[in-house]
Amino acid sequence: MSNRDEILIVDDVIEHTKNIIELLRDNGYGFSYALNSQDAVEVLKTKHFDLILVAMRMSEIDGLELCQIIRRSPELQDIPIVLMVEEGDFDDLDEGFELGCVDYIRTPVHRSELKVKVRHHTEFHRYRKSLKLSSTQNRLLSETEDAQKEMVYILSAMVEENTIEAVGHIRRVADFAKQLAILDGTLTEEQIKMVYLAAPLYDIGKIFIEDAIVNKPDQLTTYEFEVMQKHPKLALNVLKNSSKKLINAAAIIAYEHHENFDGSGYPRGLKGDEIHIYARIVSIVSVLDALLEKKIYKEAWSFEDAAKYILDEKGKKFDPRLVNLFAEHIEVFKELIDGE
Repeated sequence: MSNRDEILIVDDVIEHTKNIIELLRDNGYGFSYALNSQDAVEVLKTKHFDLILVAMRMSEIDGLELCQIIRRSPELQDIPIVLMVEEGDFDDLDEGFELGCVDYIRTPVHRSELKVKVRHHTEFHRYRKSLKLSSTQNRLLSETEDAQKEMVYILSAMVEENTIEAVGHIRRVADFAKQLAILDGTLTEEQIKMVYLAAPLYDIGKIFIEDAIVNKPDQLTTYEFEVMQKHPKLALNVLKNSSKKLINAAAIIAYEHHENFDGSGYPRGLKGDEIHIYARIVSIVSVLDALLEKKIYKEAWSFEDAAKYILDEKGKKFDPRLVNLFAEHIEVFKELIDGE
């Protein structure tokens, strides 16, 4: 059988070992054996095992001492150990359990008992390994996501103000977007996460526009505005070839967040549901956040004034259904600001 469980038998009574090998072979297990504890230690250095069967009494180093050696080794301590115990040695089982042994079988071995206990402990060991792997994978995924999110914040801050203070505004855009994505009610949990992580990159295309235009304190000239309108396409050119879902979401948002619901936006003049839901969400929250920020060319708006602007643009700049959801839960968005 592929990926079969491997079992180490440690016993200096050859007849016991032969009987166990016969049963393990018949049931598809892999096995190795050692006739004393010293040999067992050497075998354990060269091969991985899913179960160890150890005779409690052996000449020289007995099974209990071998258990101590195994349990002191970090790479071996998770392997279940089952003691093989003769009739007169049951009184010493407590010591074996204190050393971390998980069970015992009687010797001479009874085939049915051996079969049941080997199956039970190998299956349980496999289950524990899967849980440990799952936990490790989840931790690594969480760490990767956190690092990914921080990178998004840093890149977005570079676009916004080239200052670390901008990270606060970026986080607010992400929080606003996540909240509105949840309220939307049509997105899966994964899609909500994509909106949350990708939203801060909505203006990443501005990194390719001259600072003199992006940060101009006065009204832009016609030429400057035409240059500024290129930033969605510039962002798409950079992000469009990725196979990663997060980058794909960022590309959609960066390319379409200036499209207006009534078709008056840019770069393509998309209208209504032609605009991706990710972009329709970020269109609202990015404007809300921009109005709340103090810029070199404007003072910060109050939340009430910014919210009124969002409501006034319903059906024109913004998706009316999303604006209604924003209005119905307006206190939730205000709390996101107050809680900063």
